Formats: sequence, structure tokens, C-alpha cells
Amino acid sequence: MSDARPFEGQLALVTGASRGIGAATAQSLAARGAHVILTGRDTKALEGVEDAIHQAGGSASIAPLELTEPDAIARLATAISGRWEALDILVINAAQLPQLTSVQDIDLKAFNRAIGTNVLATQALLTCFTPMLKKAKRASVVGLTTSVATKPRAYWSAYGATKAAQEVLLDCYAQEMKNISAIRVAIVNPGATRTAMRAKAYPGENPASVKAPEVVAEAIAEALLGDFPSPNHFDVNPS
Repeated sequence: MSDARPFEGQLALVTGASRGIGAATAQSLAARGAHVILTGRDTKALEGVEDAIHQAGGSASIAPLELTEPDAIARLATAISGRWEALDILVINAAQLPQLTSVQDIDLKAFNRAIGTNVLATQALLTCFTPMLKKAKRASVVGLTTSVATKPRAYWSAYGATKAAQEVLLDCYAQEMKNISAIRVAIVNPGATRTAMRAKAYPGENPASVKAPEVVAEAIAEALLGDFPSPNHFDVNPS
């Protein structure tokens, strides 16, 4: 392992890696030496991120899937564990943003999709990949969150509720793993970032007025290089 490639020999799995923060994080980890498994629903977009990583001298594989499909995560874990012994980094980035609306007007179909992606898939990822995480010398789980998970805001109830539930899962998992494994957990609030989800929530906003996903990706990678208490909640400041 060199200073330039501190994650050399490590395996990382990034969900929602086809674009935005997920893609940028995958590229950042690969640039530092990790082999990154890219998951997402858009195969073509995943291939684009994989190509960018390879062209930069990194290593990556794609695993297209829908996280909410029955047994999809379990099948993914079986496939990965059949090739690699340990998982060093798990980045839970994929998320669903339901339409912003009042509590009484929440669309239940969209709410259920968000619960499936933001909550149930998080639990399934932790369940299915804990055996591989436990085999790493120092494993890290990173969960991307939002300020509305802890500071409720009108019309953001559906998204905020699912992300609050996700934070509780991650926080409890960190406490449960603390004394029986080398698994540590970081819960990261990226703040205002130039992503498709941000554009959906703020259609009138100038994208150039908020930070690029690469800023968040670099903050995550740098955090993983150091020591931090588990769980570690931190915000990424604007650049």
C-alpha cells in the first residue's frame, strides 16, 4: 500500500453508483487503489462510470440490480463472496425521493418505493454483507443522509421519515458492531450538492450555486483514511 493508493487491495461496494455522489465516490475510492463494485439500475450509466475508472488507471466491476427486488441483495452478496473474501468499504448511497407534498397528500406507492430503497434495502445490505465486513481488517460502512432526517421540514415528510429510519438502523448497527468487530459506521450529510435528486427537489436552482459531487466524494474518502468514532455523524461543508 502506498500513500498515493492507500486502499490498494481493498474491496468497496457503492450503491447508486451510476451518477452523482455515488459515481464520484466510486471514482475517488478507485483512484486511491480500491477495486470498486458499482451497483445501480442503469446499466449503461454504470458502464460509463466503470470506463472512466479504468481510463484513470483504477479497477471496477459493475453489478446492475434493483435493490428492492426480492432477494436481489442476497444474490449480490452470494456472487461477491464467491469471488472475494472480505468487503472493506460499503457505501449506501442509493436513495428514492418521493414527491414533496403535505403529509395527508403523500402518494403511498411512491412512499413505499422510498421505504424499500432507503430503509429496507439498507437493512438487507447490512444483513447480507456483515459476514464479509467482519472479515476485513478495518471495515467501514458509509450511509448518505439528509438534514431533513433530523430537522423535519414541511412537505419533506415522506423522504425525511425514510432517511430518519435509515439513520436509526445505521446508528444501532454501529453500536451493535462496536465491541464485536472492526466495523465502523459513518453517517454523512452531503448538504446541497449538484445531483439529479437536488434538481428534482429544487427545479429553479442554478446548479452552479451548489457544490459538485466530487467534493462530497473526496470528503468521504479522506474520512475513511483516518480514525473516527463509530457511529460518526458529519456534514460536508460547501466548497
